[in-house]
Amino acid sequence: MKVYVLGNADRPGVAEAVQLCLPLLQKKVDVLLVDLRQERDLAGIPAADLALVFGGDGAILRAARQMGYRQAPILGVNLGRLGFLADIAVQVFEECFAHVLNRDFNVTRHLMFECDIDAADQKQTVLGLNEVVVHAMPPLRMIDLEVEVDGVAAARFGADGLIVSTPVGSTAHNLSAGGPILAQELSAFVITPICPHTLTYRPIVESADKKITVRLGPSAEQALVAVDGQAAGRITPRQCVVVRKAPVMFQLVKVPGHGYYQTLRDKLSWGTTPRYRSEP
Repeated sequence: MKVYVLGNADRPGVAEAVQLCLPLLQKKVDVLLVDLRQERDLAGIPAADLALVFGGDGAILRAARQMGYRQAPILGVNLGRLGFLADIAVQVFEECFAHVLNRDFNVTRHLMFECDIDAADQKQTVLGLNEVVVHAMPPLRMIDLEVEVDGVAAARFGADGLIVSTPVGSTAHNLSAGGPILAQELSAFVITPICPHTLTYRPIVESADKKITVRLGPSAEQALVAVDGQAAGRITPRQCVVVRKAPVMFQLVKVPGHGYYQTLRDKLSWGTTPRYRSEP
């Protein structure tokens, strides 16, 4: 088995955890690369069967971007806070990796997107996994937004911004903004307004086969475009953002005992019985 070891060296404990696990890995697999600072271009390196990512969910997002259009299945080792995607604790890494060596795991496949940013200074396409956010910039005034789905006008409203999220990203910024949780293997986008100035606009789930275009209304000055939490550009009313399904999919390794609903219960307390105060 050929393996990349990736992660976030700025996260406390990551470098130490990698050094602790590396001797075990080198005995069992062919470690093609150790890169904890995203310094290497993976295009010139042989393809891996697996990417081990040490850190939090942010480290997994960065690893997905680093692998680009040559995605390898990711097993995330959590040294962050929530660890929704990176749900393997470092204390049980050896036990979980034994399942991987014995081929006792599943690989789930998830939607990724391409975001075309038609900005004044440059046009670029960014590959992403979680979400695209179009947000007001300082001074933080409400901005007018126009949304089209496959070229057909869908909505126009004033808000702080708008999120176009994948199912994987639905438990991130989208959830905080009041959007729904989507089953991770759906092929769909959820379009969620951020603090809309209306009582009628609600999040909507749309097929990932549709192309979503976001423009600023004529009264807006400019807005920030962020992809997976990273600033990607700015647009004015003369430009737009287009989100569409990417030709590659994000792949996540799931070992026994670490299913999606188990993660929802453990990390977000979804579907669990409320803890009532005991009677005196």
